[in-house]
Amino acid sequence: MPENATEVTAAGIARMAGVGRAAVSNWRRRHPDFPQPVGGTGASPSFALSEVEEWLRDQGKLAEVPLRERVWQEVAGHPAGAVAALVHTGCALLLVRDRPTAWLELTAASDERMADMLPHAVDHVLTDRLGPDSVVPAAPVAGSAGPGPHSVHTTESPAPPNVHRARAVHTPGAQALLPSVPLLRAAAELAAGIGAGQTFEFLLGRQLDANPRQYTLTPPPLAELMADLAEPSKDTGRPARDQHVRSVLDPAAGTGALLRAVTGPVALYAQEADAALAALTALRLALGADGPAGSVPALAVRTGDTLRADAFPRLAADTVLCHPPFNDRNWGHDELAYDPRWEYGFPARTESELAWVQHALARLRDGGTAVLLMPPAAASRRSGRRIRAGLLRRGALRAVIALPAGAAPPYGIPLHLWVLRRPEPGAHPVPDLLLSDTADLAGPTGEAAGGGKTAGGGRDRLDWSAVRAAVLDAWRDRADHPGVSRVVPVVELLDDDVDLTPARHLPRPAPGGGASGLGEVRERLAETLRLTARLTPSPPAHLAAPAHRPLTTVGELARAGALSLRTGHAVPGGPAPVLTEHDVLTGGTPAGSPHTGPQAPGTAPEDPVLLEPGDVVVPVLGGGTVVRVVGAGEAGAALGRNLQLLRPDPAAVDPWFLAGFLRGTANNRQASSYASTAARLDARRLQLPRMPLDEQRRYGERFRELAAFEDALRTAGRLGGLLVQGMYDGLTDGTVPPA
Repeated sequence: MPENATEVTAAGIARMAGVGRAAVSNWRRRHPDFPQPVGGTGASPSFALSEVEEWLRDQGKLAEVPLRERVWQEVAGHPAGAVAALVHTGCALLLVRDRPTAWLELTAASDERMADMLPHAVDHVLTDRLGPDSVVPAAPVAGSAGPGPHSVHTTESPAPPNVHRARAVHTPGAQALLPSVPLLRAAAELAAGIGAGQTFEFLLGRQLDANPRQYTLTPPPLAELMADLAEPSKDTGRPARDQHVRSVLDPAAGTGALLRAVTGPVALYAQEADAALAALTALRLALGADGPAGSVPALAVRTGDTLRADAFPRLAADTVLCHPPFNDRNWGHDELAYDPRWEYGFPARTESELAWVQHALARLRDGGTAVLLMPPAAASRRSGRRIRAGLLRRGALRAVIALPAGAAPPYGIPLHLWVLRRPEPGAHPVPDLLLSDTADLAGPTGEAAGGGKTAGGGRDRLDWSAVRAAVLDAWRDRADHPGVSRVVPVVELLDDDVDLTPARHLPRPAPGGGASGLGEVRERLAETLRLTARLTPSPPAHLAAPAHRPLTTVGELARAGALSLRTGHAVPGGPAPVLTEHDVLTGGTPAGSPHTGPQAPGTAPEDPVLLEPGDVVVPVLGGGTVVRVVGAGEAGAALGRNLQLLRPDPAAVDPWFLAGFLRGTANNRQASSYASTAARLDARRLQLPRMPLDEQRRYGERFRELAAFEDALRTAGRLGGLLVQGMYDGLTDGTVPPA
C-alpha cells in the first residue's frame, strides 16, 4: 500500500456498502481475499480504502462508492488526522468558491506542482475573508500573570502571553498539503454539485457526529431562538438603531452555531480557545458568508482564552451571543481579581458563568443585547447572589427563561437563557424582570398521572415550535401568561437568596382547569370507572394445562411473506404526527413532525415509515411486554426511533392475535438480549403458535378486549390524578371549601 494512503474502518466499509457492521465481519471470515488490515488495532482494524473499494466492486456489492462517501473517507483516513484534512479542504473550498478560475488553473498541474502553488493562492483567499495572519497584542488583563492553562496556541508559531493570532486559520505549507491533493480534487468535484458551503457543512457534520464527546454543540433550533431574542428592540417596540451593519460577538464560539443563526447584514466576531476548533469555525463562517471577499460585513475569528486574553478589547458590539463552558473552576479567578469587567461584583471561583455574563456586558454598546445559555444553578447559587442583585438593581438582566430538558447538552438538565441589556448612561433602571418557564412544552402534551402535562421524553420529543412561540411571545409582549411567563418586580426578587429560578415565581396551571373544571373531571372519571368495571376480564372457572402447540417465529413468517418488518427512524419536531417510543409505552397519541433526526448537511433524509391500520408496533429497548396495534386514528403517522413495525398480511395473520402473543412475558424474555445495560428485543425471535386464521381471530378478539380494559385503566389513572391534585390545590389556595 502506498505510504499515507487513506484508510477506512469496518464501520466505514459498512456505510459504503449500505450494510451493518456484522456483514463486514462475516465477509472477513468467509472471503479469504478480503483486504487485510493495514492499521488500527486488533479490535478496531483499518483497511486501505482503495483495496476495499476494488474488492466491493469485484464482489458486485458496490457499483461505485458515492462521491460524498469517498470524500468523507478521505477526510476520516487522512494521515494528518480528520481535523487537518478538514482545514485543508475548507481552504480549498474557499478558493473554489471565491477564485474558481485560479482553482481550475491549479488542478491542471500535477499533484506535486499543485501542492507547491496552493499555499500562495490559499493565503490570498484567507486574507480576503479573515484578514492577514500575524501575531498581535491581545487585551491587557489587570493583575494577570499570563494566559493561563486554558490558552491554546498553535504549534506552528507559539504566541507569548497576552498575544494572539490575528487569524484563526494559518496557511498550510506545500509539504502538509501534498497528501491532501486527491482529497481536495474530490471535494471540489462534490462542491460542483452541491456548493462549496454545503460540502464543508456535510464534512464537518460527519466529523461532529463521529466525535460527539469532543464537542459541545448548540442545537440549531436553540441557536435560532437565541438569535431571535437578541434582535434589536424586541422588548421595547421602538425601532432598531439606524445602522447598516449590526455587529455580533460570540466569545466562546465553539462550532459557530450561534453566529450562523444570525440573519441580515452583520459583522461577525468570534473567539475560541481551542485552536483547531477555531480554524474549523472560521472556515465554516467564511464559507457561509454572502457577498464578495473583503467586503462588508466583516468576519473576524480569533484563537485564545477569552477571559484571560480578550481578542476584541475595544469592540462595542450590538449583540453578544454565548454558550459558555459550564462549571469551569479554572477560568482565571486568581489572575483576574482586579479586572475592570467585574462591574457587578467579582465572581467566585465556582461562578465562571457569571464571569462570562459580565464579559458579555463589557463588550456591548450602551443599549446592546446579550443572550447567554446558562446552567440552572447560576440562577440560585448563594455564591452568586450579590452579582445577581447588582444585575437586577441596574436593570442589566432583562429575562430568565427556563428551557425544557433536552434543549442542549447536558440533555438531562433544563438549561436557562439569560437576556441582558447594557444600561444606557442616565437611563432609569427597568423595575422588573421577565421570568418564563417552558418545561411543560417539552413535547406533545397529554394528561399526566399526577395532573398537568407530560414533559415529553427528552430531546427527541422536544417540540421546538411550541417552545419558540411561547418564549418569543413572552419576550415581545413582556406580559404575564399563566403557567408560562410572569413579569416580576425587581423588589420582590431582592431577598437574601436572589433566586431567579422561573419555576419558583410562576404559579403552575391548575390541573383539570382549576376548581371550576373539577366537576367535569369527576364525571369523566366516574364514566371511565363504569367502563372499566364492564371491561374487567373474568377469570376462567377451571385452569387448563399449559398448551404444547407447534411454534413459528416472526423471522420465519417474514421470510414466508406472511408479514413484513420495518424499523422506525423519525423524531418529532413540528405539526405532523410521529408515533414515538414514549407514546407506545404510555398509551399516548402520535404528535410532532416527522424528520429523521441528526442528518448530515447536504444529504437527502430517508423517507419515514408511515403507519397503516393493523400494523403492530414493538419497542426495541427495555425488554418489556408493551405492544401496540395501530388503529384508524393513528394511520399516516410516522414510525419513531427505537420502534419496530410488523405489518401482517391479513389473509395469513390476525394483527390482534400477533400482538397478544408478542406480549407474553416468557416470549419477550427469550427474544431479548442483555449484552448491555438495557435489554434489546429482537422481534424476529418472537414466537407464535401455528393456528388457522379463524382460531387466530378468536384469540385476537380476547386480546382486543384486554387492550381496551388496559386503556380504560390508564385513563382512569390519569383522571384520578387530575382530580386528586386539583382538590389538593383547591383546598390549599381557598378555591375549594373544606365542606
